[in-house]
Amino acid sequence: MKKLIYVFMVMASLAQWTHAQEQNKFRVGLDFGYVMPDGGGGILLAIEPKYNITDNMNIGLRFESAAMAKNVTDSGVSLEADLAASTSFLGTFDYYFTSGSSSFAPFMGAGIGYSSLANLSFEEFSDDAEAEVDGKFGGMIRAGFEWGKFRVVANYNLIGKTEIESAEVKNSYFGISLGFYLGGGKWKK
Repeated sequence: MKKLIYVFMVMASLAQWTHAQEQNKFRVGLDFGYVMPDGGGGILLAIEPKYNITDNMNIGLRFESAAMAKNVTDSGVSLEADLAASTSFLGTFDYYFTSGSSSFAPFMGAGIGYSSLANLSFEEFSDDAEAEVDGKFGGMIRAGFEWGKFRVVANYNLIGKTEIESAEVKNSYFGISLGFYLGGGKWKK
C-alpha cells in the first residue's frame, strides 16, 4: 500500500510539469478501469488516438475491451453469466472547459459506434449453456478531468438490450477509468 501511495505522489508531482493538448496535434490515450453492468462487474482497457481540432476540442477513435460478468433476466429470475469480453469501436468528441492557463482541465464528451458483444455462458447448467449475442450500434457519454497528461473519466456506454428467447440482457454499462496521454503538445493561452 505504501508503494501505491508513493507512486501516486510521484505521478501527481510530475503532472505539474506536463500539459495536455495543443491545436493540430495528435495524442494517444490509454485508460484502465472498472465496469459495472447490470448486476455484475469487470474491468476495461481502452486505447484512443485523437486529433486536437482546437485547443479545447478533439476528435478520436476509441477501441475499448470490457471483460465483465452480467445478469440475464428470464421471467423475473436473474442469472449471472460467466466473465466475457465485449469490444467497442467508437468515434469520439471531447470538449474541455479550460482557459488554457492551467494544467487542470474538466471535460465532457460523447461517442457513437459499434459494440461487438461477447456470447453468454452459464455454469449453473450441467451442459454449460451458451447463447450467441449479436453486436449492436450504440453510444457513449462521459465526463471527467485531466491534470497534465493524467486523466480520470466516468462514462456510460449506451448499448441496446439483447433478447434471447424469453430472456433479456441489458448491455449498457457504467465505467470509471484512470489513464494518461502520450503526445498532444501543451495547453495554450
